[in-house]
Amino acid sequence: MSVVIGVDSSTQSCKVLAVDADSGDVVASGAASHPDLTAVDPHVWTSALKEAWHSAGADRLGSSVAGAGIAAQQHGMVALDSSGTPVHDALLWNDTRSAPDAARLRDELGPEAWVDAVNLVPVASFTISKLAWLARNEPDAAGRVDQVVLPHDWLNGAMAGEFTTDRSDASGTGYFSPVTDSYRPDLLERFFGRAPRLPRVVASGEAAGTVQSGWGIDGAVLAAGAGDNAAAALGLGLRPGEVVVSIGTSGTVFTASPSAMPDVSGEVAGFADAAGGHLPLLAMLNSARVMAATASMLGVDLATLDSLALAAGNDAGGLTFLPYLDGERSPNLPHASGSLVGLSRSNMSPENLARASVLGVLNSLADAIDVLRQLGGTPDKVLLIGGGSKSHALRQAAASVFNLPVEVPASREYVALGAAKQAAWAATGDLPEWKRSIEAAYEPDGDWGFSVRERYAEARRNIYGVG
Repeated sequence: MSVVIGVDSSTQSCKVLAVDADSGDVVASGAASHPDLTAVDPHVWTSALKEAWHSAGADRLGSSVAGAGIAAQQHGMVALDSSGTPVHDALLWNDTRSAPDAARLRDELGPEAWVDAVNLVPVASFTISKLAWLARNEPDAAGRVDQVVLPHDWLNGAMAGEFTTDRSDASGTGYFSPVTDSYRPDLLERFFGRAPRLPRVVASGEAAGTVQSGWGIDGAVLAAGAGDNAAAALGLGLRPGEVVVSIGTSGTVFTASPSAMPDVSGEVAGFADAAGGHLPLLAMLNSARVMAATASMLGVDLATLDSLALAAGNDAGGLTFLPYLDGERSPNLPHASGSLVGLSRSNMSPENLARASVLGVLNSLADAIDVLRQLGGTPDKVLLIGGGSKSHALRQAAASVFNLPVEVPASREYVALGAAKQAAWAATGDLPEWKRSIEAAYEPDGDWGFSVRERYAEARRNIYGVG
């Protein structure tokens, strides 16, 4: 049996899968945690990868491994000096300290110029905003920067001895165009002061190098790797018309497109996918953590929160939760906070609060699907993935709030699976087609979802002036 290994180095953990290259079946797995921070020393990712790698037994598979691939959280700023040492903790995608810098970048060039240059408009999440923050707040550290890489690039370097990236991850930096497939060093020169060295961009199906000794699979091919959402799309085998709604630490909504979908509003990030096309994407900072925070507030576990939400009425008794607990990226409200609207003596119950937290998450995601429609997308089905999709209350409400059929693929680590599929592609020259299994399917149930959506939009307009 030929085996390929897929890695998902996410915000919260590192997961490693050993996968049968022919069937896509997982034969072994391992995991290790990451610190719950928005800025970290990137060496912790290397340590976690080694721990998860050993836990999965990947270091004992030897010549049976044809290749490995790494997918990781996007945007993280890993700024290195000439010796390869970080000059500052890596600022992660969910670190919003660079929000003022992102606003300055948007204002200086204007949204149209940014979309023309790199098919996105800067927000605090993107790497170029974080580099602008570093130059403004830590000029000594910025002056020592020789090279800038991303989290998956860093781990590629740990495994193959060279920092490399791919177009999907590079497209989330703000200084790479997925339309021309080229870096824009002029943007770094303008907003960082100069253009540091950047990693070589490897095409999706090509090899980035070979795995070095010490990993137990010496000489195996290392794939280009990918950003986490692009890897998830690859792992799912995303088809035209399907929209992925991923509910994890962040909430993401994306679809596959053969061409770019420019959006001067900045809501849609025009990323590249990991198969040679495009991956227009919207991201929310507040997703599964909203439900976790609500459970903590009520003093219950997530299973109990789910039961409470199922026991409430469809519309949470008129209670509306704007779930911006950590600020928000879509809509771009980095300094927002959460709000409960419509409280009355009759609806102040644990059941309604639990239900409102579920609906708050879904309403944000539904708005994102509508934006894709407005840009010419034609969604006909939602694939619901991520840890938050395990909530039965969320699953059952999703189709009515989205007003689309919803399928829940069998619970799998789709980011790591996509990285493994990419490894098989790099090793053999052919992208495998692994079967997708569906665990559950739902259809819209009546029209209550429309009134919930309207109530949510009205609350947001009244508090933040955003429609």
